[in-house]
Parts: sequence; C-alpha cells; structure tokens
Amino acid sequence: MAISSVYLWFKALHIAFMVTWFAGLFYIPRLFIYHSEASDEPNLARFSVMERRLFTIMTIGAVLTTLFGLLLLWVNPALLDQHWFQVKLVFLVAMFVYHYRCYRWIGLLASGDLPDNSRWLRWFNEIPVLFLLGVICLAIIKPF
Repeated sequence: MAISSVYLWFKALHIAFMVTWFAGLFYIPRLFIYHSEASDEPNLARFSVMERRLFTIMTIGAVLTTLFGLLLLWVNPALLDQHWFQVKLVFLVAMFVYHYRCYRWIGLLASGDLPDNSRWLRWFNEIPVLFLLGVICLAIIKPF
C-alpha cells in the first residue's frame, strides 16, 4: 500500500474518532447541568452512570484521535513546521485540559457536591464549540 494511501486512512480514522470525542465533549456538560438541577436520588444516580459511561466513550475517542494524529505526524513530520498546525496543537492541549476538567466534574457531582446554580456549567457547555471551530478552521483554511 502506498504511503499516500496509508496517510489518507490515518486521516479518515483521525477525523472519525475526533467526531466521537467531540460528541462527548458537547454532550457531557449538558449532563452536568441536568445532574446539578436534579433533586431526587434516582435521577442523581442515573446521571452519574450516564456521565461515567459517556466519559469512557469520549476518552476512547480522544485516545484514538491522538493515536491516528500521531500516525499522521509519523508519515508527515513536516506538519510540525507549519504555524497553523502549531496553533492546532495548542487547541489540542486545551481540549485535553477540558477533557480532564470534565473528569473532575464527574467526581464532584457524584460526591454530591452540587453547584448552587448551573450558570457556570452553561458557559462550560459552550467551550467545545470554540475548540471545534478553531481546529476545523485551522486544518481547512491554514491561515498562516
């Protein structure tokens, strides 16, 4: 198989698992809002289970996105010299920080440490939009 064909397979799988990861990043903060606004024990327990399961799925997506991204770099290390790609890596680091923050919220909410209101979580819910727009615009437009 030609190296260009392998590269395209890696790229397709990188994008597919990125979609999985982002699906989780978009939905899990919404679960946090529902969880923080729940008042009865069955709903609190249900949201804890849903959050843990979704986090597992989105973590698998993050790991496989990273794996195929690293394989893309292995095939084309010249990407590291591109300024747009360097900025994309900054977005990636921020996404991992956000991912970890989601993990922390799961623990806080499961322990019953519910926020007084869900205002911060509603803002937290919007952050993945910035990541998605940034990464896609950088990868497609390559502005610099």
